[in-house]
Amino acid sequence: MELQRVVITGMGAITPIGNNVDEYWAALLKGVSGVGPITHFNPEKFDTRFACEVKNLNITDFIPKKSLQRMDPCAQFAMVSTMEALQDSGLDLEQVNKERVGVIIGSGIGGFTSMMDSAIAFVESNRVPRFSPYLLIKVLGDVISGHISLKYGFEGPNYITSAACASAANAIGDAFHLLQLGKADVIITGGTEASVNETAIGGFNAMHALSTRNDDYVHASRPFDRDRDGFVMGEGAATLILERLDHALARGARIYGELCGIGMTADTHHITAPAPDGHSASASMRLAMQDGGVRPEEVDYINMHGTSTPQGDLAECIAIQNTFGDHASRLLLNSTKSMTGHLLGAGPAIESVAILKSIQHNTVHPTINIEHLDERIPQDWNFCADGPVQHPINTVLSNSFGFGGHNVTLLYKRYRG
Repeated sequence: MELQRVVITGMGAITPIGNNVDEYWAALLKGVSGVGPITHFNPEKFDTRFACEVKNLNITDFIPKKSLQRMDPCAQFAMVSTMEALQDSGLDLEQVNKERVGVIIGSGIGGFTSMMDSAIAFVESNRVPRFSPYLLIKVLGDVISGHISLKYGFEGPNYITSAACASAANAIGDAFHLLQLGKADVIITGGTEASVNETAIGGFNAMHALSTRNDDYVHASRPFDRDRDGFVMGEGAATLILERLDHALARGARIYGELCGIGMTADTHHITAPAPDGHSASASMRLAMQDGGVRPEEVDYINMHGTSTPQGDLAECIAIQNTFGDHASRLLLNSTKSMTGHLLGAGPAIESVAILKSIQHNTVHPTINIEHLDERIPQDWNFCADGPVQHPINTVLSNSFGFGGHNVTLLYKRYRG
């Protein structure tokens, strides 16, 4: 069976540094930090009192108030980014065969915020069981994709993927495979997360996973720096419109890039810590390149997982060294999370948008806050620490690694007919 080629024809984004794709890309190029004091709740008693929150988003400009009571913030973010992506794609929703349009979204923790708010209200009411009839609808992760399909009448494959910080990468990969096999014409995919709440911040604090640089939070997300002390929580969403190439060409769609491969492995070292030798992460990158028919020396750029954790950053660098050898010093490397923080399951989606904009403009955004590169990392590697780098970008890997040992690498290429 001949596999179909898959391209990206639309994008949307809600991020801590921009509420649409253009704002987001402009902020990435400027090296803007999305970190600020937590406003969603009072963090006074928490070890970490800052995060990368979505800012200045008037959600009622996009979603009616009546609908909002049925939607957790993560579903709201996904809906807004999808609205932008669909408009950007130019799809004629009156003409498209909706039986062959699917929705697959990734989310690591789904409606965590609604569950937290409900639990707090229950305790504060002296345990009077007055729960909203919409509570479970807001909490269940699968409803994220359900809301989108209901709004637009898309009747194709519809579900979410959950693989911690690799969730959106799995969603994009599933969409890729279904389109390759001709099971759909178009799939709306990506990821969403609304994880700046008491439980998430408190839980990650208890694991010593978050930065506690409260007196200098603007520089707290510092991937690959010797003084990094944990990641910064982020929130938001991004949506990609994936489409079979023949379908996109038939309607004269603009094509941002081509998704050509995916690698998926399990890191069986520890439930949260990566294998120090990076062997499974390396295997994930090799599988993605094999899937896309690409040699290591053909890769121009890697958008790294790069969360700013002491163990994770080093393990990923070791994996890249083992995968690319001498070519590693010729790669452009960066971490989007240095500016957006870590959006957990939505991270791979907003990072995919950054990659596709890089391909479009032959420009790679910087990694901010690298003041002293970790001595254990090759000092001649190019992390784009001094600002945006202009360079021909044709082949890109996107790494995503999640608690539980989930490793996913996506391979994007410039579209050539």
